[in-house]
Amino acid sequence: MDFTANGVVHMGRSRKARVSDIRDTAAAMPHVTLDESGRVYQVGGKSFVFFRTPRPDAIDLITGERYDDVIVLWVAGEAQKTALVNDASSPFFTTAHFNGHSSVLLRGSRIAEVSQDEICEIVEDAWCSRASKTRARAWLAEQEEPRD
Repeated sequence: MDFTANGVVHMGRSRKARVSDIRDTAAAMPHVTLDESGRVYQVGGKSFVFFRTPRPDAIDLITGERYDDVIVLWVAGEAQKTALVNDASSPFFTTAHFNGHSSVLLRGSRIAEVSQDEICEIVEDAWCSRASKTRARAWLAEQEEPRD
């Protein structure tokens, strides 16, 4: 049995992820604020999940239209970013605008290509990568404690 930050219990294989799983998990993490736009989740004043507005760096190669559903998720570092982006079965991507930035991009329209468990873990990792070391250690220690 696995527990996620938002208290949802998962047994075995989880369902396909939804955009609401990102929002719910981000909001359930400790010390989180949501900016006035409702698009940026922060911990300690640092963004860890960001729902972007259409930008010229993320476009449909066929139509040339800007993607209107891009989600930015921070990662622990270049190794995690590379692993997610270079996995051919993964919907995560990046653009030149994010070169050198510890984050990956995900289109909301492709979120069902990962499981709820996977996306919740990625959001939790994003939070850990941006929270203070003290907060991250405390939260991680709580996750190891047995729950009733």
